[in-house]
Amino acid sequence: MKILVTGAAGFIGFHSSVRLLEAGHQVVGIDNLNDYYDVQLKEARLAILERTAGFSFKRLDLADRAGMSDLFRSDDFQVVLHLGAQAGVRYSLENPFAYIDSNITGTLTVLEGCRNSGVSHLVYASSSSVYGSNTKQPYSVDDRVDSPVSLYAATKRADEVMCQAYAHLYGFPITGLRFFTVYGPWGRPDMAYFKFADAIMAGKPIDIYNNGNMERDFTYIDDIVDGIEVVVCGPLYASDATPHRIYNLGNNRPAQLMDMISVLERKLGRPAKKNFLPMQAGDVYSTYADIEATQRDLGFTPKTSLEEGLTRFSQWYMARRR
Repeated sequence: MKILVTGAAGFIGFHSSVRLLEAGHQVVGIDNLNDYYDVQLKEARLAILERTAGFSFKRLDLADRAGMSDLFRSDDFQVVLHLGAQAGVRYSLENPFAYIDSNITGTLTVLEGCRNSGVSHLVYASSSSVYGSNTKQPYSVDDRVDSPVSLYAATKRADEVMCQAYAHLYGFPITGLRFFTVYGPWGRPDMAYFKFADAIMAGKPIDIYNNGNMERDFTYIDDIVDGIEVVVCGPLYASDATPHRIYNLGNNRPAQLMDMISVLERKLGRPAKKNFLPMQAGDVYSTYADIEATQRDLGFTPKTSLEEGLTRFSQWYMARRR
């Protein structure tokens, strides 16, 4: 099967591409390699992919309408795994237009490409951020998600609504995956656990928001990719039944932020200097995934504990520092 992976040089895109290639699929990856975080890290991921048989890459911005149209016209993709996006809740306060260009316009170019080229199935990334200020937990895909607390969350919810409309109008299956705080080797340096590791090893203080009174449904990357692989490679559901579906991909076991920091301190072998701060705009106190539907339909069961996941991350992190 030939699969288009957008955001292939990103954290989840890289790991997903590796898994799909190992399963014997052809993967065409696109990415604009922007400088939101260290481009060298993206290039290092990409170098691994480009050494793997069955992978090809094109540097392309999702918001490039003509380029995206040409891409879909020039190739025959059976499935599209749309992971490319402008990530980060806090950065959306600084550069909001990047989120409209990448997450809204970029998703529309993907939808149009799929519609016009007869793609069998579109799988796209959403986020736990869409649950916003919801107080009911765990978060269920049946909950209302109309109270976003960041522009990032608003754009990811807009993606879901656009995909719902396209699935209804044009009848091809679309599946959305709401990711919950994904972490692990080759991760994003803007994520808390990675920033904490950098600061701890440099002897600098770490900023801990809401005075540490936060919890996250930390989900290890291999568990996330297990869920993605089932959706991408599994049997398609009937397009005339429910052409658009959404699933939570989360650990279903939230951990306290301070517990995560304690594990990281032990794995890195150094104590953290802690700078406690108030809650930052756009943040939420807690995330917690209800995965009942995901387990029922996809057989998704996270296997990696926070202790094990941070052990693997720390080993990778320390090896890259040498």
